[in-house]
Amino acid sequence: MENASKNDGLGCHYHFITGRLAEHSLRQVVESVAARAGFDYSIGVMPITVAALITPKWLARHLDVPAQATEVILPGYCVRGLAEIAAMLDVPVQCGPKDLSDLPNFFSLSSKKRSLNDFDIEIVAEINHAPSRPVDELLALASGYAACGADIIDLGCNPEQRWDGIKRVVPMLRDLGLRVSIDTLDPFEAAGACAAGAELVLSVNRSNREMAVDWGTEVVVIPDTPDAIETMDETAEYLTQRNVPIRLDPILEPIGFGFAASLNRYIETRRRHPDAAMMMGIGNLSELTDVDSAGVNFLLLGICQELGIQSVLTTQVINWARSSVAECDLARRMVYAACKERIPPKNLSDALVMLRDPRLSELPAGHTEQLADQIKDNNFRLFAQGDEIRLVSRDLHLVGDDPFEIFEALLATEQGEKVDASHAFYLGFEMCKALTAITLGKRYEQDESLRWGHLTRDEKHHRLSGKRRQKKSAD
Repeated sequence: MENASKNDGLGCHYHFITGRLAEHSLRQVVESVAARAGFDYSIGVMPITVAALITPKWLARHLDVPAQATEVILPGYCVRGLAEIAAMLDVPVQCGPKDLSDLPNFFSLSSKKRSLNDFDIEIVAEINHAPSRPVDELLALASGYAACGADIIDLGCNPEQRWDGIKRVVPMLRDLGLRVSIDTLDPFEAAGACAAGAELVLSVNRSNREMAVDWGTEVVVIPDTPDAIETMDETAEYLTQRNVPIRLDPILEPIGFGFAASLNRYIETRRRHPDAAMMMGIGNLSELTDVDSAGVNFLLLGICQELGIQSVLTTQVINWARSSVAECDLARRMVYAACKERIPPKNLSDALVMLRDPRLSELPAGHTEQLADQIKDNNFRLFAQGDEIRLVSRDLHLVGDDPFEIFEALLATEQGEKVDASHAFYLGFEMCKALTAITLGKRYEQDESLRWGHLTRDEKHHRLSGKRRQKKSAD
């Protein structure tokens, strides 16, 4: 055990538990973090190769906590035995991060985390071609959109086909506790939906504004053509005089069809109508642009937040926009916090960083070579470093960028001769993840899921569980 006192007057002394393989790396990271965070520390190196294999009973025989320790920090993988270990000690105990590079965040040395509970932009999620869908499918889609953050479910009608069944579908959605809007220029469909409980009609211009007076429902006012913003103002004035609640939408156009000019029309509309409710239909950009939708949605929600546009209409038709509702929900919270606190929307959340990762963790120079020299068992450790995959075991260090070549080289070794089908599948799966990580610029940690922002799917720890875990031994 090593004791290293830092900033004695601050009163916190953390005792870090680790195994032999992680000792060197932990010392380097803790020394830096302690100096910045201002705490005392000590490091307890257990007589075991891999700290993740520590069990409560085993730790009870080897743990020696210094008297000055105010808290014990266990390796991140020890979470399953945390309660049992805590019951054995007289000081608080918690698990640290699974990745040492996350230790600064663990001690709140990164930017202050702000609450993302608040927002003021409403999400209207459209179900396209609703009349053509079976009712069960429509209800399932609506419930799914609501679960992802949609405030209103918009029923998109087919211009070439009048929907007679709308009076039946709207009450079904309302019975599920959902708010409903109707997307049509047909006065018959709009009137039927409103009578059945729809609370918003998209959209109204000079072609149907006279009938809108009788619907008793809020409507979205659009120009007769996107470049004729004065027609939107005329319709808005007509409806306001007749006490019809309205939202203004100057129409967002796709890139190549006047996108920049349409943004200017939103700015101009806000200038002309500083207190009016406004909406932006963002699908013309997210659906009609060959690019992942998250960044597009975030940027448009940021524009809406700054202009006080408090509702957006989004869709999930094209595959690259299939999670747009959830993305808009995350984006509206982030842009609200950014504008309220007057900070850039950075370090607020990594939920929309999906293709790559916010940060990469670099292994110390020579780290895998040292592991190969120190490891005494035949278990395999995988790392992704730069453009290479590294497979390390006792007296084994294979490096390459092709999992097939690495596995072929492994089979030619003494350890490789003992690889069974189950283990081969596991190694292939992990090397596939590692290759994906180095291709996209993501962090790879063996037996952990790659991080895909809000789309991340947790994985079971196959390497450290069941029979495979029992095969590992403490030195």
